[in-house]
Amino acid sequence: MIKKIMTSIKVQKLLHYKMQQHIIRDGYGMRGKSKWIMEAIEDFLQLPDYPLLTDIAVEMEQLTEIVSIRMSDELMSKLDHAIIKVRRQYPAMEGVKSNLIRASIMQRLIRATASVTEY
Repeated sequence: MIKKIMTSIKVQKLLHYKMQQHIIRDGYGMRGKSKWIMEAIEDFLQLPDYPLLTDIAVEMEQLTEIVSIRMSDELMSKLDHAIIKVRRQYPAMEGVKSNLIRASIMQRLIRATASVTEY
């Protein structure tokens, strides 16, 4: 059995709403929220400029909605390595893990919208 780790982040109300819409539209259903977010994180960490994109997420305000996520131990380990990489480039950044996850969600939403408009 795969060990799962629970974590929570705060997001903006509009981001939370759009994320829920995409999760349902993509066929995950609300029970698949963690899987959708985990895939977003995996894809985000493949981007060569993810530390810069994480820094942009710092600017988000009005973080009123709480999102709980169950992540695999393996993904949490990758996230820990990503936190170290971001901290090397942005040592004063606070809440790196939350910013990484928020940036992952935003990028998945942006890239989904971009791929739809390309056709």
